[in-house]
Amino acid sequence: MLLKKVIPAILLFTVCGQALAAQIITVSRFEIGKEKWPFNREEVMLTCEKEGAMFAINPSTLMQYPLNDIADQLLKNKQVKAQPISVIQSEDKAHPGQMMSLQPIVERTQALCGK
Repeated sequence: MLLKKVIPAILLFTVCGQALAAQIITVSRFEIGKEKWPFNREEVMLTCEKEGAMFAINPSTLMQYPLNDIADQLLKNKQVKAQPISVIQSEDKAHPGQMMSLQPIVERTQALCGK
């Protein structure tokens, strides 16, 4: 009889957990365009967490890289395992000494947040 009560509870928690899980998409240099691609990787995964923290994720290592102030704060507070975005950000060849703009990536990630 206990089993009849436990199994529905487990199923409910599983479904609710999946509903609250962050959406993740993969974007590539090909999709964004070579001239605008800001990373030294061919593709990254993007996610927006429940509190609005936005991250790029290296699909090879699953390391997270913050894309906004909320995610940066989580990194600084050691609440997430992450590295600074500069680790995978490329230099802008048209403007030596400057890094490529993250704007196209931030805009794609904001869409996951519903912003």
